[in-house]
Order: sequence, then structure tokens, then C-alpha cells
Amino acid sequence: MRIAVIGAGSFGTAISWVLGGKGYEVSLYARKPEVARAITDGHRNPRYLEDVVLPDSVYAVSSIAEAASGADAVAVVMPSATMRDTARQLSGAVGENTPVVVLSKGIEEGTGKLMIQVLNDELGNPLRLAALSGPNHAEEVSRGLPAATVVASQSEDTANLLRDLFFAPTFRVYTSHDVIGVELCAAAKNVIAIACGIAAGAGLGDNTAALLMTRGLAEMSRLTKALGGDPLTCMGLAGMGDLIATCSSRHSRNRTLGELIAHGGTLEEFTEKTHMVAEGAIASKTVTALAERYGVELPIGRTVRAMLWEGISLDEAIDQLLSRSPKAELQGIS
Repeated sequence: MRIAVIGAGSFGTAISWVLGGKGYEVSLYARKPEVARAITDGHRNPRYLEDVVLPDSVYAVSSIAEAASGADAVAVVMPSATMRDTARQLSGAVGENTPVVVLSKGIEEGTGKLMIQVLNDELGNPLRLAALSGPNHAEEVSRGLPAATVVASQSEDTANLLRDLFFAPTFRVYTSHDVIGVELCAAAKNVIAIACGIAAGAGLGDNTAALLMTRGLAEMSRLTKALGGDPLTCMGLAGMGDLIATCSSRHSRNRTLGELIAHGGTLEEFTEKTHMVAEGAIASKTVTALAERYGVELPIGRTVRAMLWEGISLDEAIDQLLSRSPKAELQGIS
């Protein structure tokens, strides 16, 4: 069996390590030809997770079509902003029944569509599509440290197939039918992680971190319910699990971005320094726009958006949140 992994960033590299370690042949797409050659020849990614030695069954190419053509399944791990273009390139390379699972986390700017909806637009056959998400920092997955994730699909058969494909001794995989909830949690938790990073950088303490995580979870749950998902999904791996990891871990690029912002840095500085995309920065716009469309209040998300894109100060952000009138804790959820 050959699995195509589209995207050779940190998580694409980590998931290739998992799949290759199970004995699957893995064709990994890397945008730059020199990176693809280095992975194939040296079994290491020179840009991400440089210390991870990939199995011999993993090789890389610099063409999406070449990576995906003839694959038995496809895992897409590209930035959300490039998802539609990626899907279009995949459309001519994969069979109409080939399972495609998206591991990317975000919402398309402008349309408000989830990543799996973008794939469906370009690839069709929604029953072969799935989303995988959870508290899965690439740095730890690629070291074989115990982790778990959830794969969601409209089709139970597709979810079970992909569960078995990714399941490994230290990488547990659970299934779900709630694609909306899993995908919304994947995008929204990154925004809350930026808020937690800002709070940490400002020295606001553990109580504030707990406040942001729990109220952030409430925001995720309200939006999930409004879009027709199951709020209970937000209590699982894709919701609370990923939220805890992303808000508290030193591996979290979104938390790191928040800390930089608290110290007077900018989004441009972060991108230049890390060569990575902080998906939460984009999500602070797309998630809040989606919430406004459905009439859902996201005070934390809206405040993060204002700090990143509208230039309000940290003091103004704190005042904006603390001056809100108190309401029932589970309003809009229960």
C-alpha cells in the first residue's frame, strides 16, 4: 500500500514517519526540489524536524500529482490558505473513490468553508473524505511519544479505514461522524492559543490561562452547535485535548506568536523568524467572520483578531474582555 502525504512541513514529516514505520510506502510532496532530494537521499527533512530519521519506505517528490497518482490514500497537510489550489492539483491525480484525509487546520478566507468542504468542492464524493485532528505536536509524534487523535467522516467505512491506516502503537486513533465539530475545533483552538500566549507573555498567571482555555472552549462549543455540529465533540481530542496542548506547549507556534505579540513583536517578525505559518492568525479572521455570519459571540476570538489585525493594544484588549457583562456560563451551548 502506498500513501501520499501532501505537505512536508513538520506534521507532514511526522505523519510520514508514523506511516513509514508501519511499513507503508509513503510518497511525500515537498514544494522545493532540493528538499525533496534531501529527504529521498538522506531520509531527513532539512527544514523541519531535522533530527528525525525517516524510514527507507519514505521518499519525496516536488509534484503534487506525482506524489498522489496511484496512491491508495492521500493525507493533505498543507496550509489552509493553499488548500483549494492543492485540491485542484489533486483532482486530476487521484481516483474518484480514493480516500482523502485532511490534517490541516483552518477555514477558507472569503468563503467560510471548512477544509473538508474545500476538498469536496474540488474532488467530489464526500463519503471518501475525512478530517484528522487532535493534540498531536509533530515534535512528539515523530519521537514515538504516546498520542491520540480523532478521524471524522460522514462515512463510517471511511473513518474506520483511515483509523486502521494511521493507528500505531504510540498513535491511537478514534473515530467520529462529526466532521463539522472536529474541523471547527481544529481552527478555533489556534486562536485561543494565541490569546494564552499573549497572557503568558504579559505575565498574567495561571488563573488567566485557565479562564481563557475554558471560555475559549465555550466559544468553540457555541459555534459548533450553531453550524450543526455536536458540542460534545468539543470535549474530546479535537476540542479540549488539542486546546490544552496548543495553549500550554512550548511546541505551539500559535502560543509562541502570542508571547511575541505581548512583547511588542509582530506577525511579520514571527513568520520571518520561524518560516512557519501560525494558522491561528488567519483563523482569528475566518473563525470570527463565520461566527458573525451565524450570530455567535466570540469575545476572545474577536479580541485576538483586533490585536493582530486592527492594532489595539494589550491594555485595550484586557479592558475589552474584562468589561463585558457576566452571563450564564453555558449560554448558547446547553
